[in-house]
Amino acid sequence: MALFSIFNRPNPEDEMKRAKLAFEKVSELKSDSREARSARMRLGLLCHAHLDRTFVDGAEKTVAWQELAMMALAQGKPQPEPPAVSCYQKIKSGEQEIYVYLPEEYAQEAFNLGSKYQRTDISAQQAIDAMQALANQICYYELRLDEPFQVLRFLRDELDAESQANDSADGGEAHNREGP
Repeated sequence: MALFSIFNRPNPEDEMKRAKLAFEKVSELKSDSREARSARMRLGLLCHAHLDRTFVDGAEKTVAWQELAMMALAQGKPQPEPPAVSCYQKIKSGEQEIYVYLPEEYAQEAFNLGSKYQRTDISAQQAIDAMQALANQICYYELRLDEPFQVLRFLRDELDAESQANDSADGGEAHNREGP
């Protein structure tokens, strides 16, 4: 029986087609029924994970590409092709990983923002603001959700921690300057 389990594995191409169809089907829902709202919310959570993952991919692939480009330059070779974005991300959903689809314009924008952030072309706050605007667009116009999801929680937490550390340091300095 175990021998035949390899034939039951889902084909990635089929899974990607299903992911795209699911996005299209949910984004085209006209109903405001409980089931439709639930489907929109589930897809919104998956899109949220996709956006975060695509942003990180943009940053990570930019680092790898920069290293390859520097090696190529040092060796007098042509630069490698810049990294490309995928409209699909594998996201953990419950106990399994599933493919999630976002239209290319959204995926490309998230990828580019991750790349710009990695190259320090934009600040963490600018990345958060731009990614949130992108998430808002998906939530309001594609999924018609009442409340947008909040992207880049990890980066927001990092900024909050830095801000709190700076506030603590500033408070300590003010106390030290006042004297006894």
